[in-house]
Amino acid sequence: MRHIISLLVENEAGALSRISGLFSARGYNIESLTVAETEDATLSRMTITTTGSDRIIEQITKQLNKLVDVVKLQDLTEGNYIEREMMFVKVKAEGEAQRSEVKRLSDIFRARIIDVTDTTFCIELTGSGDKLDAYIKAMHENNIVEVVRSGSMGILRGDRALTL
Repeated sequence: MRHIISLLVENEAGALSRISGLFSARGYNIESLTVAETEDATLSRMTITTTGSDRIIEQITKQLNKLVDVVKLQDLTEGNYIEREMMFVKVKAEGEAQRSEVKRLSDIFRARIIDVTDTTFCIELTGSGDKLDAYIKAMHENNIVEVVRSGSMGILRGDRALTL
């Protein structure tokens, strides 16, 4: 089963290395990983997407909680949460017909064209992983120059929050 684990970690050198090392040392796969500083400059929020049985996820969370860098941890998939991913796609946009088609597809998916050149458009799209996959499929691989995806980010819904 797929799990999204959200962590508050000390914003110090080596924290990411120790956490990712824990996964690799035990043979667990990280499907996606996002990290950024929070409103508190001493903390970073890390979102890890992984898969495994309930027993494996329990082992992962126990091991993560033992790390000195981990301040607080929450498995978002245990409750009600919002998940999003962001993607940049650079596509060929040569000629009026191709440019119009890219614009049309971008409107359908509520994507934003954020950069335009004579031969390419750079498009920003936010949503579920399935939505991003559908956009790539609709855009046709031969039109795609480059794709950059952020990985999943998640937040608990309602009054629940991962805070100190």
